[in-house]
Amino acid sequence: MNASKESPFRGLGLNDKKTIRSWAFFDWANSAYNLVITSTIFPAYYTIITSDKNPETIDYVTFFGRKFVNSALYSYSMSFAFLVIAILSPILSSIADTRGNKKVFMQMFTYIGSLACCGLYFFKLETLELGVILCVVAAIGFWGSLVFYNSYLPEIATVDQQDKVSAKGFTYGYIGSIILQIICFVFVFKPDWFGITDDSIPARLSFLMVGIWWMVFAQIPFKNLPKGSPNFRTNKNVFTSGFNELNKVWHQVKQMAYLKRFLFAFFFYSMGVQTVMLVATIFGEKELHLPTEKLIATILILQLVAIPGAMLMSYLSSKKFGNVNVLIGVVIIWIGSCVAAYFIHTEYQFYALAAVIGLIMGGIQSLSRSTYSKFLPQESPDHTSFFSFYDVAEKVALVFGMFIFGFIDEQLGMRNSVIALTVFFILGLLFLLHLKKVEPKTVIVN
Repeated sequence: MNASKESPFRGLGLNDKKTIRSWAFFDWANSAYNLVITSTIFPAYYTIITSDKNPETIDYVTFFGRKFVNSALYSYSMSFAFLVIAILSPILSSIADTRGNKKVFMQMFTYIGSLACCGLYFFKLETLELGVILCVVAAIGFWGSLVFYNSYLPEIATVDQQDKVSAKGFTYGYIGSIILQIICFVFVFKPDWFGITDDSIPARLSFLMVGIWWMVFAQIPFKNLPKGSPNFRTNKNVFTSGFNELNKVWHQVKQMAYLKRFLFAFFFYSMGVQTVMLVATIFGEKELHLPTEKLIATILILQLVAIPGAMLMSYLSSKKFGNVNVLIGVVIIWIGSCVAAYFIHTEYQFYALAAVIGLIMGGIQSLSRSTYSKFLPQESPDHTSFFSFYDVAEKVALVFGMFIFGFIDEQLGMRNSVIALTVFFILGLLFLLHLKKVEPKTVIVN
């Protein structure tokens, strides 16, 4: 396609380098949350302050008068956050679509999430309830903003460029988050350089820096991305029309066998992928008793490996094997990784497994987003509704994934929770294999 061709649905110049670069900078801004809060320092800090340091005992915490296993409380709180997003995003997408102001909602969720991260500076064991609530609010801010961020993809890039552009976003995200993570490391590992004597301050200072980083760098996409075009529906209630839109999208999806089967596959393997990413640090801390410094450094290396992983999968899908074939191969690797996690007992086994997961982690997210975008009716003026459906499917998957993980953790232990994730990946794999039996009605993807 001609790079200067105008989008028929938003008036944006497709494949415009400045627009794409600005869009990718939103990943740069918010991925600091995903690395520091989701994957490294916050889970490690949470586990440390809620643990009695005795590997022979189970660590319990009291949350608003009820007793929980500490890791299970974390899982349940994340499950609740995703449930809130699954309920809110259709309503907010409807309002954004009606008023043509989806960038406003990107901004709103960004400020909510970043300010919650700043608030985590005050999180200590004696303020457990506050810390967990702010953690939930930060997650809502992060994932809520992605509903509107993702919907820009088919509006800024032609179908043949969407794999590359999606991977560019993830690559920016990994680079930006690693830069901030290294800055945080200086405080965490060398607090004496700054005269810090309170052991909790370096981690809490990291949470504050994430909020500031997220807020500041988000101004780049906020400045350059268009706000969206209004599609006024004055005869509809915006608080119900979002769910009506999801129902409408679902009826359209049911007529597109390829897209429907892909969404089922995505639903199940997302239950596994996102849950692993959210609990990996806690697993290393609780099950393997790894020192915090080594654990955080390992997760950082995992992020570094994820950059070439995302680029490699973009290349393999676009130039060699096609999206679905690459996804099948990646999901098979995820299945093997979950089985391996059940049996690992040493730090070097954990490092090896982390390297494998890092290679496939960013790639499966980037490729899933661009594959879904390719399957959409490209002439549609309303990609926000389609991506709202995509995001709701992912969040509902996470509600189930995190809740099931936490429940099995409380009943049978975390290792059994990890092996249970294999079932999700197997179901996703079966739908991907079934997908190959149906030809797509929009864009052919091998």
